[in-house]
Amino acid sequence: SMVENFDKLVAAFQAIPVAGEAKPRVGVVGEIYIKYSPLGNNDLEKFLASQDCEVNLPGLMGFVQYCVANMAETVRLYGGSKLLELGSDTLMSWLTVREKLMIAAIKKHPQFHAPTLFLDTKKMADGIIGIGNKMGEGWLLTAEMLELIENGYGNIVCAQPFGCLPNHIVGKGMIRRLRELHPEANIVPIDYD
Repeated sequence: SMVENFDKLVAAFQAIPVAGEAKPRVGVVGEIYIKYSPLGNNDLEKFLASQDCEVNLPGLMGFVQYCVANMAETVRLYGGSKLLELGSDTLMSWLTVREKLMIAAIKKHPQFHAPTLFLDTKKMADGIIGIGNKMGEGWLLTAEMLELIENGYGNIVCAQPFGCLPNHIVGKGMIRRLRELHPEANIVPIDYD
């Protein structure tokens, strides 16, 4: 029934008329609350849409998968309960199967942008930032910026709480490295108070 529901959801979105005009593409990454909350980010998504931008916020499920995957990574990197590692890996496998079903449903309709599989997004961080970097949004924030850039969203707003040291390191602190790899990228860190 999940596959059937995915197909119905995609069909409902396909029924919405669109002009099809090209717009500047802007991705939004950052600290979980500031990224998604209109109260926390002063209606950033609405503002960008009012400026005639196509806005892409990576999905919330990626953050859930990040939290689950990190439990197993903690055991592998620093030691701990093998039972926790097994449980985390098992839950990740279960989530990945469902994620693949969702992506397959979206890919049936080429006018939509299907998200990158979480495990592939995780691989994007290799050689850029360590998987052991898990404070704040950790390696995921950097990996999401890479995912957005590689999918045509080279304009990125990195939204974070004012003075949030972990996200300044994995967000703002990684901009120079990302621009070395992708000079076309336009990444702007914004602190919200």
